Amino acid sequence: MASTLELDNIEIDEDEGLLQFVGFGIGKEHFGVNILTVQEIIRSTEVTTVPNSPSFVEGVINLRGDIIPVIDLRKRLDLFNPEKTVNRNWILILRIGHHVAGFIVDEVSKVLKVPDDSIDPPPGIVIAGLENQYIQGVCEIDGKLLIILDFESVLFNEEYYALKDMDYEEIKLVDEVGV
Repeated sequence: MASTLELDNIEIDEDEGLLQFVGFGIGKEHFGVNILTVQEIIRSTEVTTVPNSPSFVEGVINLRGDIIPVIDLRKRLDLFNPEKTVNRNWILILRIGHHVAGFIVDEVSKVLKVPDDSIDPPPGIVIAGLENQYIQGVCEIDGKLLIILDFESVLFNEEYYALKDMDYEEIKLVDEVGV
């Protein structure tokens, strides 16, 4: 059974020029995701493997009857280190457009309030490669650099549509029957 992390006391501070992000870590790196995209945060749970999926797709989970694809964000961002893999990771359940997906991360820290004028665009050299197009901005928090990700861009279009077109009902039936 997956345990969840409650996001209590969330306030919308748009009037005050503050944005809220859920902070999370992968290895030594610190990232943030806009809190408005976060549906839920769960402790690692059993993931059902999907054959012939991209290497960063761990599989799917059944979350209260909904079949949700799970992406290992560590592999997707090329930050995966098998020697430093934590046995119990977190899964960020995010709403991306009209779909929901889970992203495996090493840790979830806290809700961060960031003044919108303190967020800088990533340096041009960082976003020059297509694989870095998902970096929305950077800012400094508590003396550490926070990389803000745009999860709508984390998956390339063809990968996103491949996940979207997976036959989740068939996977759900196999999961329930145990075939």
